[in-house]
Amino acid sequence: MQISVTRDVFKLAQVFTISRGSRTEAKVLTVRVSQDNDTGWGECVPYARYDETLDSVTAQIESLPEEVSREKLYELLPAGAARNAVDCALWDLQAKQAGKRVWDLAGVPAPGPEITAYTLSLDAPEKMREQAARNAHRPLLKIKLGTPDDMPRLEAVRMGAPDAKIIVDANEGWSAEVYADLAPHLQRLGVALVEQPLPAGEDEALLGVERPVPVCADESCHDRASLPKLKGKYDMVNIKLDKTGGLTEALALRAAALAEGYDVMVGCMIGSSLAMAPAVLVAQGATVTDLDGPLLLAEDRDEPLIFDAAGVHPPTAKLWG
Repeated sequence: MQISVTRDVFKLAQVFTISRGSRTEAKVLTVRVSQDNDTGWGECVPYARYDETLDSVTAQIESLPEEVSREKLYELLPAGAARNAVDCALWDLQAKQAGKRVWDLAGVPAPGPEITAYTLSLDAPEKMREQAARNAHRPLLKIKLGTPDDMPRLEAVRMGAPDAKIIVDANEGWSAEVYADLAPHLQRLGVALVEQPLPAGEDEALLGVERPVPVCADESCHDRASLPKLKGKYDMVNIKLDKTGGLTEALALRAAALAEGYDVMVGCMIGSSLAMAPAVLVAQGATVTDLDGPLLLAEDRDEPLIFDAAGVHPPTAKLWG
């Protein structure tokens, strides 16, 4: 077995801004695992919020032994970007070797399309109204907030897209007091969900707080080990493969979260169709799907995912799985 990792850069269609900063390109790592005449591949996006860099994640991947299995990965790497790319590559390799699709190997139903959110970049209110108006035909819009001037932005987006379902991502940018003040206005404007309003290390403040709009854990939820700390604070968990450390744990986290009464959101970092492909399996029947990474790119993989009015479609075997 041979494991290789390369760096790829995808230009964004436009500057993308959240409360932590702006970017014009997506920098990803592509992992290939080869055995005999078959090669599986996967993609990850190292995330500085979790102390990951392209160099550190590459080093983790290159530290792996020549022979590795998905089960062994749990012992060798922690949940995170490195394990994600290798885990997904191993799933793809196994599918190619077996001549089957990944969902058959995983014992889950064949996936279909899922309506996905489309994310609006953080900007001045008028600019966000224009973004919303250009995308008002989309059924689900996601707004990046988390600043002292969020209400004018939210009002502007609702004006630009009066009929769209809206979810809000505060990216840890609020306090409990700010959330409590904003909650009635979020409800008034028809916001369906608030993602990670408080910093992960300070979310104890959500205990006992009335949540008229459901609250979703993102930075506070990585894998199954995160679930005990979420009780009483959150209504939903956001499953991202770069947090769980791959499809294997993502499927397990989904099952565990549902069993404990949480709704499920399936999200992504900004990456190519290769990164989204395994997540489409996890997103089946999810309350919210947010796999719009490829829609934000100016360029993509050679065999990209299909996005249309029905949503994001499962990958072809040429892409992954």
